[in-house]
Amino acid sequence: MEKKSVKFFRRFTLIVFLVLTLIPLYLVLVIAFKSNKEIFSGNYLLPSLTPNFSNMKIVFESAPFFVYLKNTAIVVFGILFLQLIMIIPAAYAFARMTFKGSTILFFLFIIQIMLPLEALIVPNYQIINSMHLKDTLISMMLPFVGSGYGTFLLRQSFKQVPKELEDAAIIDGCGHFKFLWHVLIPLARPTIMTFSLISIATHWNDYLWPLIITDSQSVRTLTIGLGMFVQQESGADWGVLMSATLFICLPIILLFLILQKKFLENFLTSGLKG
Repeated sequence: MEKKSVKFFRRFTLIVFLVLTLIPLYLVLVIAFKSNKEIFSGNYLLPSLTPNFSNMKIVFESAPFFVYLKNTAIVVFGILFLQLIMIIPAAYAFARMTFKGSTILFFLFIIQIMLPLEALIVPNYQIINSMHLKDTLISMMLPFVGSGYGTFLLRQSFKQVPKELEDAAIIDGCGHFKFLWHVLIPLARPTIMTFSLISIATHWNDYLWPLIITDSQSVRTLTIGLGMFVQQESGADWGVLMSATLFICLPIILLFLILQKKFLENFLTSGLKG
């Protein structure tokens, strides 16, 4: 009986947190397709029988959100691509190679995890400005190329591979690059996918750094575009604002829904191995 009560309590707690998490998303979805008359009359909790698609039309006519979407996709996937190029060799070096100063270098990578972005804004801004890259898409990518978190995750994954497998590969004439490409990366695919999804979600929602380093509308991301759009609308038209919010959230929500099973499996697996 005691085990059943504990199990029931856990399930009940999870359901409560699930409902609390879904309420904001539900309200955004419902209000996005309602007119101001319906919203301010108090009828905003239930979906409308006749959805108001004019809100979405107003959003696209008022601001170039498809340009913001393109910029965000370039920045997010550009960051991920550059991160993988950097962290995979770094993780391999820390996990499978022995060299002088490796412990100190790895400690410096770990320090990066503990430093908040706010502490690095001024030096990052000065470096980007001195390189004359301010107000460009690349300026939003560069500070995040070297990921201490990703290097740590992959290092732990690479270290799980038995030494005997590496010795057998060396005997067969497999060098460092071949061993990394054909053996370690396929085995570390769950960890790489988990890190990729976390990186995409993190930088899709990034607001502070793009706000500081960009000025022109042509390089704005979705979060900055939404912030400017809210100021432009002065918070008066909730249906339009929720439509813009839905457009921004929808791609990342769909990505998670499509890959949720694989994401959760990989996240739990990599967590247990680490």
